[in-house]
Amino acid sequence: MDATGSITPERFAIAQVSPYPWESDDGVSEIVRGLSDSLAGRGHRVVVLTTTESKGLVRDTRRALREARDDPAALLARAQGEPLVLGVGEMLPLPSGTRRRPRGLPVDVARTIEEALTLLPLDFVHVHEPFAPSTSSAALRHSRALNVGSFHASTERILSTQIGRKVVELVFGRLDARTASFEATRDLMTKFFPADYRVIGPGVPAGLGSTRVPGRPRVVFVVGEERAALRLFMRSVRRLPDSGWDVTVWSPAGFATTPALRRELRERVTFSGPHEASEAEVLASADIVVCASSGVGASPGLLLRAIAAGAVPVVARVAVYEEILARDDLGLLFEIGDVEILTAQIQRLLSDPQLLRQMAAAVGASNTTPSWEAVGAEFEVLYSQLAARRHSTHGNPEIRKRLADRPLIDVDLHMHTDHSKDCATPVEVLLGTAKAQGLGAIAITDHNEISGALDALQKADGIKVIVAEEVKTASQGEVIGLFLTEKIERGMTLEETIAEIKRQGGLVYVPHPFDRMHSVPDYEHLLAVLDDIDAIEIFNPRIAFKPFNDEAVRFAAKYRIVAGAGSDSHVAQGLGSVRIRMRDFDGPQEFLESLREADIIRRPTSLLFVQALKFIETKATPAGARKARRERRVRKAARKS
Repeated sequence: MDATGSITPERFAIAQVSPYPWESDDGVSEIVRGLSDSLAGRGHRVVVLTTTESKGLVRDTRRALREARDDPAALLARAQGEPLVLGVGEMLPLPSGTRRRPRGLPVDVARTIEEALTLLPLDFVHVHEPFAPSTSSAALRHSRALNVGSFHASTERILSTQIGRKVVELVFGRLDARTASFEATRDLMTKFFPADYRVIGPGVPAGLGSTRVPGRPRVVFVVGEERAALRLFMRSVRRLPDSGWDVTVWSPAGFATTPALRRELRERVTFSGPHEASEAEVLASADIVVCASSGVGASPGLLLRAIAAGAVPVVARVAVYEEILARDDLGLLFEIGDVEILTAQIQRLLSDPQLLRQMAAAVGASNTTPSWEAVGAEFEVLYSQLAARRHSTHGNPEIRKRLADRPLIDVDLHMHTDHSKDCATPVEVLLGTAKAQGLGAIAITDHNEISGALDALQKADGIKVIVAEEVKTASQGEVIGLFLTEKIERGMTLEETIAEIKRQGGLVYVPHPFDRMHSVPDYEHLLAVLDDIDAIEIFNPRIAFKPFNDEAVRFAAKYRIVAGAGSDSHVAQGLGSVRIRMRDFDGPQEFLESLREADIIRRPTSLLFVQALKFIETKATPAGARKARRERRVRKAARKS
């Protein structure tokens, strides 16, 4: 709260990730620059991760990351007041006049992104157009913070939507929030990658406005769309009458050569670039601005800047252009690729000064173009809403004080007995092995059953048993209920299963959350029940691929969820291969508070060995032999106890 009594928004550490080189004039780069400046101006620490054409910036970035290994916060402090731009790798300039596409990502770029995101204590990683291969997709893969994805283009990417769609869906699943710059973009993304996309449009730079002087109307075309758009515009210019107007064609790369024109047109058409005038100056001098894209390389940011400069737009019927004009009923439209209608619309304005003045007045009075300050404020609200979903790290100080003098015990939170159909370990053998392994407490988590845990609770001697159940939901994977009193039936929704765990006073524990080899809730399913999750399993030795465990670590860290671990043992030999060292506890609340400060201890175990034993004990051994072996193991365990 500030001196006036109003609530001061939380200040975040945010990485903005651009898929294009920092020097690019691409619309996405302009959005990243505008948003980064706005957020920095609002007091947030903003780091921009981008490729660059500058060898010096790459060199300085790598030196800064090396120095930050001892003090990451010092590097982040440099982002106070203005964005800190980190050049994660060198990229060749994009060719001018073509549609911009991310190039293949060099290994050193991906490695630098991983190092930066591992070092920096960030609240958010905000990726723009995170389609692979790009810096944005690499950042999403390595992020340890809350992830926001912004989508800008309203044109379908065939490779991502048709060929690699399933993989792209998995990558996008890591996003905690999604935004679209336009409704057209939202509609396109929802069609192929269904999710909730909040529409937050781009802003325009401050200070844009008209500098037009009385005289012949000026028609302006800015090169920012696909090449065919310029060709269409020049065909239209050649059809205009020979007097009463001027045309300026401006390109950010300038013009080495210019289109051939007859002598009368050469006197009226000017080709220019940054050396002659800036884009803002050219737009400010325009009476009419033409956008002639077929939709393949539409430049809605250019249209917004033209409107902000007070020019009357004449644009093709591209969905995103129509959306912008429809906000305040501005400008004129022509059918895509129709040079006759384009020429007629330009001529209509040139031949009717009163109509041109009326339309210019409507443009000047419109609220179509928000400032970057307003856009930054909208994203600040989104960030705050996401941050509010993070769990509190304060816990219960009173319980923590009570636990301070308790002894440390080792706990295994995930194991099975022969009350699970895929396990042949008798309760007596499990208890004896747990005791021999030095465990002080175990959670028995049989599949869709608590009878084994209740049996162990009655037979346990010198070891604490948590009655638990690994419940299979209808279609959203498995979830474990700890400290249960009744069996929970399988087949309910994830929300219904969690509600039943809570009704019994139990704790919701999510096992192997990102292991694609198990039945697991999707990322989106976890987000829907985030507030009800008490703990999450971040290490499971039965997971075949380490990145699945790593993903769980990242998810737990960014949402500040209490972390747990368990052996997921289906054979006695795997018991205790991972354990949690924590203060002794009594009941679910003390357990959860103790788990906040616990240490996870791993012991090397061969996954192939324990999986082979599981197969032998449950599948390869005939039923009669399994029964006889079980009886022998129970008698042996009884003699030892």
